[in-house]
Amino acid sequence: MTGLRRLPLFAGAALSLAAGMWGGLGLLGAEVPPPPVSFAAQHGPLMALGFLGTLISLERAVALALPWGYAAPALSALGAITVASGFDQPGRVLLTSAGGWLVAVYLVLLHRRLCRETAVEAAGALAWYVGGLLWLRGGEVLDMVPWLAAFLVLTIVGERLELARITLARRGTGAVVTALASLLGAGAVTSLLLPEAGWRIAGTAMLGLAAWLAVHDVARRTVRSRGLPRYTAVCLLAGYAWLAVAGLLWAVQGVPANGDGYDAALHALFLGFAVSMVFGHAPVILPAVLRVRLPYHPVLYGPLVLLHTALAARILGGLTGAAELRVAGGAVSGAALLVFALCAAGVSLHARSTTDVR
Repeated sequence: MTGLRRLPLFAGAALSLAAGMWGGLGLLGAEVPPPPVSFAAQHGPLMALGFLGTLISLERAVALALPWGYAAPALSALGAITVASGFDQPGRVLLTSAGGWLVAVYLVLLHRRLCRETAVEAAGALAWYVGGLLWLRGGEVLDMVPWLAAFLVLTIVGERLELARITLARRGTGAVVTALASLLGAGAVTSLLLPEAGWRIAGTAMLGLAAWLAVHDVARRTVRSRGLPRYTAVCLLAGYAWLAVAGLLWAVQGVPANGDGYDAALHALFLGFAVSMVFGHAPVILPAVLRVRLPYHPVLYGPLVLLHTALAARILGGLTGAAELRVAGGAVSGAALLVFALCAAGVSLHARSTTDVR
């Protein structure tokens, strides 16, 4: 499938992001036009599955290089748009089906090459599918959170394992990350019957994985280089810091007792960690998926700094009861995503125009 034919799938992810952001700002109490009820009610699934899930499954479909693999991002994008349009149950079916289809993609990839990193990513896809099944049965979004966390964290950990394979073979530490990934899965399972214990177990696992990544990821070395390697490393290391913050919050407070604790526990993970990974990998993923060049430019640091500064303000405001700081931080962190998109588009267009002139 060419980059142009993949564009509608990517557009579906972008629409999910826009709907989820608008709904999130409405929930936060920011001064924006009131979003549709479905945007606010399904803010979490739109961001985690509609946006991030579509991007991840699209990238995996490209790696699979078989036409049927693109059904996963198609189902995810269509499901998110359906949910956002107010057709809740059909949208849930489509999003859950996308998770199941992604599991099938990983099974084929595992058949091609049986390895630890792909197995960890497959476990993440399975967590998406199980969380979707809980949602289909009428569960609340809160019930899905440990499973969505497992989906995103295990997917990203698996991808980073691929790059750290040589280092792991030399140090023999692969078993540690496997144990921590298993502990995260155990936390999600435990949350079904004992939510407090499940969240604390999952938080402990996330804290351990953040420490493991900070020590063993190649970003520790590439952050000393220049250009794109340094930019990507800064994104990754900042994301690992937010994963540690989320893990600590989960391990200490368990299921959040109030809205401010819930806001901090979720956005440290789904915004600070996951979106930082998107920023860092965009210069590699966009050329592979859309055949669009996104060369490194220092301007990309702008939205990155804006995102993390605003998120810190949001979480600090929530934990200290400073409502105005929390709302302002939430609004600016949302703006950081828009600024990143504009910067990426500008850098890409400039690179294209320069190439055409030559």
